[in-house]
Amino acid sequence: MVVHQDGRFSERASQSDLQSSWEGFRSGFVALLGRPNSGKSTLLNAILDTKVAIVSDKAQTTRHAIRGVLHRPDVQVVFVDTPGIHKPKTPLGERLNAKANEAAADTDVVCLCIDATRRLGKGDLFIAERLSKDSIVVVTKIDAAPRAKVLAQLGFAGELGFAEYFPTSARTGEGVAALLERLCELMPVGPPLYPPSTVRDMPEAQWVAELVREQLLVATRQELPHAISVEVVEWEWPYIKIEISVERESQKPMVIGKGGLLLKQVGTVVRAQLPEGAFLQLHVGVAKNWQRRPEMLDRFGY
Repeated sequence: MVVHQDGRFSERASQSDLQSSWEGFRSGFVALLGRPNSGKSTLLNAILDTKVAIVSDKAQTTRHAIRGVLHRPDVQVVFVDTPGIHKPKTPLGERLNAKANEAAADTDVVCLCIDATRRLGKGDLFIAERLSKDSIVVVTKIDAAPRAKVLAQLGFAGELGFAEYFPTSARTGEGVAALLERLCELMPVGPPLYPPSTVRDMPEAQWVAELVREQLLVATRQELPHAISVEVVEWEWPYIKIEISVERESQKPMVIGKGGLLLKQVGTVVRAQLPEGAFLQLHVGVAKNWQRRPEMLDRFGY
């Protein structure tokens, strides 16, 4: 299932439909890898100039490999935004790391995203050591760091021995065009992989669940964001029923808010991002210790 620029959903086009006239065309996949909060999702949204991935300042915002598609007359680039690679403390964390590594293994180019505002750490080195040296290093958030710190970060990154380095700011756009041009040049010859109207490849129900989780990440604090999972349990347009799961009974009031206000605010913001007429019913339940239970991780799609 794919989502189009005008909000319509449809099945993915067959390969034979896409191969009618692709002589000289190039297409391929680019994986965005990095530590949590290294700016991968924000960079992807900036590259495509549209929202294809949710963002927040909380770690583990990205829990799925998300595909966003860039279209040009002679090239198509499928970007794969991945969960931040980290030292896992739960089975959920282990699965998120596995998703990121699997995504990188199946792409043509890997971009290692390094945050300009944070000194190069063990997590960055851990990822870098496992990547091919023809990968590209992208230093993100250069607008949020002093120039001297950006230059120092580029110097540290240069010691990793990768092929190329690009300083970027998703907020201001600085460096994004140069990075994009280079990635387009690196795509192999091949047919388009998606129809020209496709900007994001994700089941529609999963996208709505992600939008709800994004708003909950914004509204909740401390460790609660990690304890939240969201899934669509009923879909009969325009009616959508969404189950929000937390790990303990004591966490439910934090998600619902006083008099249901927080949940109402979440629903209002999400509806504004959906086609007109959408009706959301949000319900909060408890799935005890779901991050540590394989059967619950399977149910939630992790």
